[in-house]
Amino acid sequence: QVQLQESGPGLVKPSQTLSLTCTVSGGSITISYYYWNWIRQPPGKGLEWMGAIGYSGSTRYSPSLKSRTSISRDTSKNQFTLQLSSVTPEDTAVYYCTREDRSLRLLDAWGQGTLVIVSS
Repeated sequence: QVQLQESGPGLVKPSQTLSLTCTVSGGSITISYYYWNWIRQPPGKGLEWMGAIGYSGSTRYSPSLKSRTSISRDTSKNQFTLQLSSVTPEDTAVYYCTREDRSLRLLDAWGQGTLVIVSS
């Protein structure tokens, strides 16, 4: 059974770059059935899809975050990474990495989430 685990700093200063890594176990990120997504949830708000990376390394991003977001991967470590630049306190959120079944369009595996606070 696949497991996802987010890691990274819990506190980032405004204007800096937030960087999180998702380590995947129990399944390869290069399998063609899946996309690998980043989703966040600010306090008191709903879920926001940020972007995804596919089995081939192709990426897609939320239009509202595209200018600040980069998703990459390290296939040797079975990890994918989120970078969000020029953060503000509005980027404070719980960040989740997830697996998406391409055929079903279903998020079928989630990490536990990690809280990132943007504050000076």
